[in-house]
Amino acid sequence: MIKHVEQRKLQIDHDFRWVERVASLLDNKFSIGRFRFGLDPVLNFFPVVGQLLTFGVSILLVLVMFRNGVSSKAATKMLLNVIYDAIVGSIPLFGNIFDFFSKANQRNVKILKEYYYEDKHQGSAKGILTAIFLVLLLFCILVCYIVWIVGKWVINLF
Repeated sequence: MIKHVEQRKLQIDHDFRWVERVASLLDNKFSIGRFRFGLDPVLNFFPVVGQLLTFGVSILLVLVMFRNGVSSKAATKMLLNVIYDAIVGSIPLFGNIFDFFSKANQRNVKILKEYYYEDKHQGSAKGILTAIFLVLLLFCILVCYIVWIVGKWVINLF
């Protein structure tokens, strides 16, 4: 039993180091003066392919962390970081600039360290998911209302 626990700890440590290395490669590998950036913003200059590649690697990092026992709350926060980075990063020109400053993978490594070493981000993701659902619901209601107002205005034109 003890041997199994030690092997599991070694596997988690190995995966944790791998996640840190890949996150650093994506977010902080290169520097110009004091400004650091990684492959993420460079690859995003290749439309669609670069964004999909960095998004896929970022999702893979979150899956590795989740596989090693990160709570659903921490994993949800990490996924939100990755999704936010992907959505804003996909906006032409602005997204390219944003990607030089947004370091979603480094934020995820910080969440991982806080989870393992400071016991933060424990528990369920129900609260976060409920908040997201409510925001999306309000957004959908707002869009429907705007479409209704615009439709009414267009009909009144004729």
